[in-house]
Amino acid sequence: MLPLDTWLLFCLACVALAATPGPNMLFLVSRTLAQGRAAGFVSLAGTSAGFALHALAAALGLSALLAAVPLAYEVVRWAGAIYLAWLALITWRASAADDSSVAAPHAAPGRMFRQGLFTSVLNPKVAVFQLALFPQFVDPARGSVLVQSLALALTQLVIVVAGDSVCVAAATGARRWFAARPQWGRWSKRALAGVFAALAARLAIQSRV
Repeated sequence: MLPLDTWLLFCLACVALAATPGPNMLFLVSRTLAQGRAAGFVSLAGTSAGFALHALAAALGLSALLAAVPLAYEVVRWAGAIYLAWLALITWRASAADDSSVAAPHAAPGRMFRQGLFTSVLNPKVAVFQLALFPQFVDPARGSVLVQSLALALTQLVIVVAGDSVCVAAATGARRWFAARPQWGRWSKRALAGVFAALAARLAIQSRV
């Protein structure tokens, strides 16, 4: 079992990390501003599922593959960059449809969930970070390393979901103000496309460390 002081220290570290703006937070806020609260929370379900997969992989030791095999890391990194670039393109095209006064349908909930999921999963930096974080709080002398790691994974997931939920709620309030402004729908989609493009570029140029 994890000692209480160790668990509380881990919680503090997770809160600090959750409060630091990152790709998932930027993606969720942009999605909410562009398409509303429901879209933000559906996307949050996707990013949370992806984060949970990373945390589970770290607990099981699977993330070591990305850290140890450069080719595996590069494949995931470039797959993520290409996927995000594709999202940027189709989102920008949706804003162009608004320009021409053609109603552009909102993405279906399943599609938004998958976009959030893949945006999170296809970021190898998260997997490597998890692999570096968990061992600092696991003590083999206190029982099963797997059980301790799973407890840490669940703790971090709860904190991350709570933090991202606050961001989506805050963005919802901001969207109400913007919604009263003409042309906001078009420009919000362009901003979301820019976020996707920026995240794609970030993945393409980032190093493993």
